[in-house]
Amino acid sequence: MMNLRIAITQTISVYPNMPNSLDGLLALICKLDDIRNVNIAHHLELIEIAADAGVKAIGLGELFTAPYFALSRDETWFAFAEDAATGPTVTAMSLAATRYNMVVIAPIYELDRTTGSRYNTAVIIDADGSILGKYRKVHIPAGHNEQASFDEMYYYNRSEVPQNIPSPMILGKNPFFPVFQTVAGRVGVSICYDRHFEGVVRSLSRAGAQIIFSPAVTFGTKSSRLWQREFEVDAARHGVFIAGSNRFGAESPWNQPFFGNSHIVGPDGRLPDISSDSKLIIADCDLDSLASPDPSGWNLPRDARPSVYTE
Repeated sequence: MMNLRIAITQTISVYPNMPNSLDGLLALICKLDDIRNVNIAHHLELIEIAADAGVKAIGLGELFTAPYFALSRDETWFAFAEDAATGPTVTAMSLAATRYNMVVIAPIYELDRTTGSRYNTAVIIDADGSILGKYRKVHIPAGHNEQASFDEMYYYNRSEVPQNIPSPMILGKNPFFPVFQTVAGRVGVSICYDRHFEGVVRSLSRAGAQIIFSPAVTFGTKSSRLWQREFEVDAARHGVFIAGSNRFGAESPWNQPFFGNSHIVGPDGRLPDISSDSKLIIADCDLDSLASPDPSGWNLPRDARPSVYTE
């Protein structure tokens, strides 16, 4: 049995000096580095706690260095975007990965300095601190539910290829949904809205993913209802572990509650959370079990008939 202990975070931005109203956001233009640094420090503390608990891979939350600013339109946040190889967040997380011998999945607001485009990106850092590559969010939402409006299209471009230099550590033929060979196992990422699209987990599974980290910032009645069901169905259908991280709490000045319920599932359901810290979810994933016969007797990969399905 190969048990891999993984973790995900469940927290919110901890920057203490946010304005009380949307009108005050403009004043943050000189405070963006402070916001980032405070949240980096907060997550370094969580990584240390995870390391003490024996965690070998951790997935941080979507845009973990900032509040969820897509609840309103404000160009102040454009300046928050950073380089995915040399920016301050990746630099800090690379050092942490090395220090704790831990794989780190670090979602950032990326600025592509070549094109000027901005992306919702996860950087995959191996346990020796090396950057294996990145995955950019493919589907970008904008809309409203019964609680609030959101407009990520204002801030993010959709993923376009190429986004990674070819490497033996990047598996699969689909450049939109790369799988990374880390020392902890084969890892894929599906950021937030991407998880709703049926081809995403299938693409990652076919590329060999064993664990899919799904960092999200989500809220609303339907999202809350489907949050656990989607992951459980996808994990069972595709034979993978899925780690879904959501924020928990609210952030000024929007004060929109995020429902949390972060959890880790495998093909046979939700895994026990062994963390003693409410901001971390920790579980043991038996990677060897993925190669064993399904206890249900099903063999979906063998019995699938893709030629008869509607495109």
